[in-house]
Parts: sequence; C-alpha cells; structure tokens
Amino acid sequence: MLKVAILDDYQNVSQEFVDLKKLSGKYEFKIFSEPFLDEANAIEQLLDFEALLIMRERTPITKNLINSLNNLKYIITSGTRNNAIDLQAAKKKKIIVSGTEINFTSTSELTWGLILGLARNFKEEIDNMYQGYWQSTIGFELKGKILGLVGLGRVGSQVAKIGKAFGMEIIAWSENLNLDTCKELDVLPCSKEDLLQNSDIISIHVQGGERYKELIKLKELDMMKKTSFLINTSRGSIVNEDDLIIALSTNVIAGAGLDVYEKEPLPEGNKLRFLPNVLLMPHIGYVTAENYSTFYTQMIEGLEACVAGKPLRVLE
Repeated sequence: MLKVAILDDYQNVSQEFVDLKKLSGKYEFKIFSEPFLDEANAIEQLLDFEALLIMRERTPITKNLINSLNNLKYIITSGTRNNAIDLQAAKKKKIIVSGTEINFTSTSELTWGLILGLARNFKEEIDNMYQGYWQSTIGFELKGKILGLVGLGRVGSQVAKIGKAFGMEIIAWSENLNLDTCKELDVLPCSKEDLLQNSDIISIHVQGGERYKELIKLKELDMMKKTSFLINTSRGSIVNEDDLIIALSTNVIAGAGLDVYEKEPLPEGNKLRFLPNVLLMPHIGYVTAENYSTFYTQMIEGLEACVAGKPLRVLE
C-alpha cells in the first residue's frame, strides 16, 4: 500500500471532510496534527512516506527535505500555489506536485473582521465585558476614511468593493498594479509613498516571496499616520516583525490586525501577543468549512489521479 502522510492538520479535522476508511485498502494514511519541531524532525518522521498531503504555507517543503525523502513520489498541496514548496527541487527528483482549488472570499472577509475589530476596539471591549465593565473606549467610523491597498488582485479587489460599500476612499499600489482594475473598481492608483502617508488603514494583499519581502520596515511605518492601522492577511515576511513590534510599542502607528507571521505557529513568547494595540488571529484566512471541504476532497482526488498516471492541477 502507498504510504500517505497528511500534514498540518492542526485542528485534526481532515477525516470530517473525507472518508479515509474507504481508501484503506489502497493507502496507509497517517495524520500529523502538530507542527514538526524542526526540519530534521520532519525528515525523520516522513522518511518512509511516498505521498504528502499538505496545507499551504505551513510545513516548509525545502530542497533539503525533498532530497532527504527518497521514497517520496507525490506532493499534493491545498491551493493553486504554495511558496513553501521548492518546486525546482521536486521537479529535479521527478516528484509530481499538484494543488487544489481555493476560495479567496474567506480571506477578504477576515480582513474586514480585523478592520472592524480595530476600528471599534473589539479586543478591549470584549475583554472588558467579561470583566464586568461597560463602554470603556471610543471607536471611529469607516465612512470617509482612506483605505490603502497594497495589491489589487483577487483578494484586494474584494476588499476594495467592501470598502466602497462602507463609503471609504480607496487607493492602491503594487509593482504590477492593473490600471484597468483600478478604473473598474473606482480605486485611485498612487505611489507607495503616497499610500503610506495618506491612508487611515493599510491592508496588504500581495503575494509572498522575494519581491515583497520586508516591504514594510520601520522606515515605511514611520511614514504612516500615527492614527493609522496596518492589516496583514497575506504573508508574514512582507512586514519586518521586529520593526512592527517597535512601531506598535512606541505608538508610531495606532495598531495592527494580523493573521500571518514570520514564524508560524506564532511562538508563545512572541512580543506581539502582549501588545494592547494589536489584534491577532492564528492564520485562519483560508480556514473555513467551504475551503477545507474543497482542499481535502481534491487532495484525495489529486492523489488518485497521480497514482493513475494522470495528475491534475500540476504546479510548475
């Protein structure tokens, strides 16, 4: 039987979306619901497996890991891309890498949850309600405020539409900003500097990777209004985390809403956990029943297709 590892099932819910028992005659599954301690631990535990079913942007599938797993034939990831996989190393070893469909609505919805949570002080007010207090903060309205979007792709466009519904002015910047999309959505294109200086809320919606790595450092945070908020539901590497902690600790900006981090899961002692002006979520932008149903169903479908010699949704 083909040995298959299901990685990154943090909530231990994969079997709620697919019936692995029906496939027990063909495959031997093992579910990993905890992150590996490090790469050496991952290699040790995955040495015998021929297929990995992984959740995007969780366990890094590096060149070293790929080269160390001599039995590995297939990698099936959730989503249409996964920057945590070294595709060149996989290709060199003739390992097939395929993906699944993904719904980006969930991330845009969470973005607005973070924005509203900061605007109306959800964290503090919710905590205070459980402590017996009443009305301890004053929030602000979104209407008339400037929302700056770093990226106007699939997620950024959805966020822009909702911003318009709130009566916000939307501005956008990225290195490959589509001006036709800006015109269609009534979004004002601008320079990165103008976006940083004028936005009341900045929300990041560009891809991870080297192009945008540490796009936001202390220099950029210093350019923002002291009353502004930074939202990141894209990738942790886009914002220098140490610089952000400094900016939040010294009130360079008013606050931040984060769903992604440089190291995930976020270490227990990370300073972000102890700042009063940051709203933290545990990278749940794509974690919905709808997405998980698609992910796990199509992972199994992709595995079956690979075994049959007719792989689907191959990542190049």
